[in-house]
Amino acid sequence: MHTVKEAAFITGLTEHAVRFYTDKGLVPSVQRDKNNIRMFDEQSINWLHGIKCLKQSGMPIEDIKTYVDLCLEGDSTIPQRSALMSAHKDAALAKLEEAKRHVAHLEEKTALYQTILEQRTPDTTNPANWARIQYMHGDVFYSPAVRKA
Repeated sequence: MHTVKEAAFITGLTEHAVRFYTDKGLVPSVQRDKNNIRMFDEQSINWLHGIKCLKQSGMPIEDIKTYVDLCLEGDSTIPQRSALMSAHKDAALAKLEEAKRHVAHLEEKTALYQTILEQRTPDTTNPANWARIQYMHGDVFYSPAVRKA
């Protein structure tokens, strides 16, 4: 049997994380000694490793709890666990695509800043200058109703 400190060392988690995961009911095999101190057997350590793996994939705690509950129900839940993983993968891919759009936008912005630094274009990044350069980007910064006013 292992203490929280030992379980943290074995799994590479922090003691705080080990306590948090047990408090959330993610380590069903955790036991308590006569002083109500958490004690971890090898099965508990395995649950912590599994939780760490899922957390590193970006899975939210609520979904990890669902996964743990499904595992406890047995092999009949393999289709549900597979569906949970597929949904998590789809969400991760959507976040990846969003991150790619962010990077593309930032590449455009850094290229713009480079041209500004090289004094090949005026500073169009500063909102304090936009009234002065409205003619350059009026379609972006001003709606037609505002431009007519």
